[in-house]
Amino acid sequence: MVRLITHNMLACHVRNCNKDNFPLIFSEVELVIRETPENLDFIRRFLPKLDWTALVDTARSLGDTTLPDEQPVEMTDDQLRALHHVLMEMHVEEGNMTCRGCGHVYPISNGIPNMLLAEHEVGR
Repeated sequence: MVRLITHNMLACHVRNCNKDNFPLIFSEVELVIRETPENLDFIRRFLPKLDWTALVDTARSLGDTTLPDEQPVEMTDDQLRALHHVLMEMHVEEGNMTCRGCGHVYPISNGIPNMLLAEHEVGR
């Protein structure tokens, strides 16, 4: 499943694509919300690994506006719960992820992104 926790770490790896290759832009998505047991300690520990701006922009593109523009220095439990929802419960089942830099489209089918590249697209 493409969850936003995973999406926040994906970039385009097409040969010579090194500008505007993160974050990949979702389009034509089928979004499913699946409740997941909260683990706020995990969310708290994962915070330093997030690109906050990319996460907020992506969440908003999918219709979730619960995250603030700027990452709070100290997050409340309610803010951590909102972050848990965005990272762990929002699943993109179908659709596409497109690179803004080169336009390469990574299709998502049955919740699985196809990140494989053709031989001529592979960076060296």
